[in-house]
Amino acid sequence: MDKDLVALGGFVLLFVLMALRVPVGIAMGIVGIGGFALVNDVTPALSLLARSPFSTVSDFNFSIIPMFILMGTFAATSGMSAELFRASQAWLGHLRGGLAISTISACAGFAAINGSSVATAATMTQVALPELRKAGYSPGLSTGVIAAGGTLGIMIPPSVIFVLYGIMTQTDIGQLFIAGIVPGLLGVAMYVATVRIIGARDPSHMPAGPRHGWAERFAALKDVWATLLLFLFVIGGMYGGLFTVTEAASMGAVGALLIGLVRRRLNGPQIMRCLVDALRTTASIFMVVIGAFLFGYFLTITQTTQKLIDLLVHLPIGPYGVLVVILGVYFILGAIMDELAMILLTVPIVFPVMTTLGFDPVWFGVIIVMTVTLGLICPPVGMNVFVINSMARDVSLETIYRGVAPFIVSDILRLAVLCVFPALAIWLPKTMG
Repeated sequence: MDKDLVALGGFVLLFVLMALRVPVGIAMGIVGIGGFALVNDVTPALSLLARSPFSTVSDFNFSIIPMFILMGTFAATSGMSAELFRASQAWLGHLRGGLAISTISACAGFAAINGSSVATAATMTQVALPELRKAGYSPGLSTGVIAAGGTLGIMIPPSVIFVLYGIMTQTDIGQLFIAGIVPGLLGVAMYVATVRIIGARDPSHMPAGPRHGWAERFAALKDVWATLLLFLFVIGGMYGGLFTVTEAASMGAVGALLIGLVRRRLNGPQIMRCLVDALRTTASIFMVVIGAFLFGYFLTITQTTQKLIDLLVHLPIGPYGVLVVILGVYFILGAIMDELAMILLTVPIVFPVMTTLGFDPVWFGVIIVMTVTLGLICPPVGMNVFVINSMARDVSLETIYRGVAPFIVSDILRLAVLCVFPALAIWLPKTMG
């Protein structure tokens, strides 16, 4: 059977299965094994199905993922997100739009010990949404700020997406973490600017809150030490040479557990619940990873990957023209596919293209992660939007999408800035390297 025809049929079937709400990992696995059997034979395909899941989950490099997830789960359960929000509210709440700015700041702080956008959005929905509503913020803006702020979870280190990109491309994960700091802070600044612009145009959307005294402000900071200590312990230990990136993830999980125990914020049942939640999240991620690897074998045997690489490299539009095409494809995929699937499915194809064209692999990792974050808040999927909608049933998806629209524009502008000025991403890791 013609390999190109099988490859085309495989992609069509993959998107049909996803449209039918088949979990993306299972869909990729079905297409991968089925396509491999058509091109080769059933016996090797079944052998691949037997070996690949075990070899994936037993790979030591992937142990970093459950450990960072567990660290974030312990941190969320022990109340660190609420402490960050209260401190931000005390210092910024009196400004026009101050509560929205506080939400963004708290999202950024929680992202530094969490690494998951969906978890950041879910946690901040519980913490910040009741306060935003109480203060009189419109439902669209309240949920839009949380959805956008949640995307910072996979940009500010540690980040599960950076980990996957680093493992797949053999790029230094520590360099990727450091490269995400300036773009992440730029995202915070641009979100704050967006809030201020909205407030200036329509003050009724975001009333100013009461001004807190200096004593209250400094009192609110006393509980933030736990988040700061955990972040410095993990990131500082990593770059101080105390432990590797993989060890840093484990140390972070243990550190979050010890801080929760010392502060009496975690007990036996809560620890067990954290372990179960982290296990569920890890299992869902590994399901996508396994499916993506199976689909990758199918792409390899049909030579689809190499053909697409050759096609993109030889396009007569120059390196930046190819970059624009690739980003355009990511925008489209982001509307129909979750971020893990996008990374795992496309990076083996686009990474060799970008490095062949002379782009820095660390910079491209930042660009990819930023582009993927747009998919978390763009219709029709927008995972962060769906998570918030599931927790705030009285706010429609349409309302949340309207509220997040200005922040999507902000993200597109930030992406353009980083494409024009790549030093914003690669200067800091090169300095520290």
